[in-house]
Amino acid sequence: MTIAFVHNNKAFLPGLEAYSRFFSRYNITCEVVDKNELGLIHRHVEWWIMGVDLSKPKEGIYKIHEYSSSSVPPWRRWKNWWKSFFSAQPDFRLFLNEYVKKVINLHDHIPFGYRDIGVPEEWLQADPFLHEREYDFVYTGDISPVRQPQQLLNCFSTGSLKDKTLLLISKDYEELQATYRDYKNIVFMGPLPYSSMDTYILKARFGINYVPDKEPFNQQTAARFLEYAALGLPIVTTRYAWVERFQQQYGGHFFYLEPNLSNFTWEQVNNHSYSKPDVENFTWERQIRRSGVLEFLTSKFPELEF
Repeated sequence: MTIAFVHNNKAFLPGLEAYSRFFSRYNITCEVVDKNELGLIHRHVEWWIMGVDLSKPKEGIYKIHEYSSSSVPPWRRWKNWWKSFFSAQPDFRLFLNEYVKKVINLHDHIPFGYRDIGVPEEWLQADPFLHEREYDFVYTGDISPVRQPQQLLNCFSTGSLKDKTLLLISKDYEELQATYRDYKNIVFMGPLPYSSMDTYILKARFGINYVPDKEPFNQQTAARFLEYAALGLPIVTTRYAWVERFQQQYGGHFFYLEPNLSNFTWEQVNNHSYSKPDVENFTWERQIRRSGVLEFLTSKFPELEF
């Protein structure tokens, strides 16, 4: 059996590697392709990371649409409407969470489930104190202009942390890298294979979760936050709805940044008391198993056993 995962290669998608690791244990082949390559492979399931899917149904091939996030500004509401109105109908849908399902705003009877972000199970066993620290801070993930990363980077270029180091693990950062090329304490790296991300995250003393307090960012799971938490890294974060709900439910103590970053100083970060939240249930294995997608697959392929 073959599952073709279809995406446009724009977003960070650690879930793709997690899916491949999971399904390969059951002798299921996973191919990651863009829409132009899809017709070149034999597949039983098309698993679209949405985007828009304008393809026509094909007999004998089941289709899954996964909405791992809402569209981002500008015109995010229009883009969400475009996705929902023009996309082909799948056989099953996955949403990151209830917020994403609400804003995509689909009204039909197609079965669905929720698949939140996860972390590799082995990361939960990491001891950050056994690793040599090469950087003071690390930030992983998207640093596109819509997230306004300059406010954060200015702290390390000319602000209170100009004598501290920041490792940025991202992609498509060439313009930003050129802007800060004179500041050797700001190190750009990546994109990196997901399998090696933990090695580099653990080179830092603190993990930064810098998220704008506006929709959709403040309502969606922050993959970097979970990654830092799983690896036991002390977390410095902006304050917004999702992270506050997470703390209420799973505990932990984090350093909350003021909106203008006025408290982002080495002294205040170091003097804060940190503790690790409970992320035992956030492994990729558990997220996949409770999403409902395995039940859908076994209903179409009774020979499968997960």
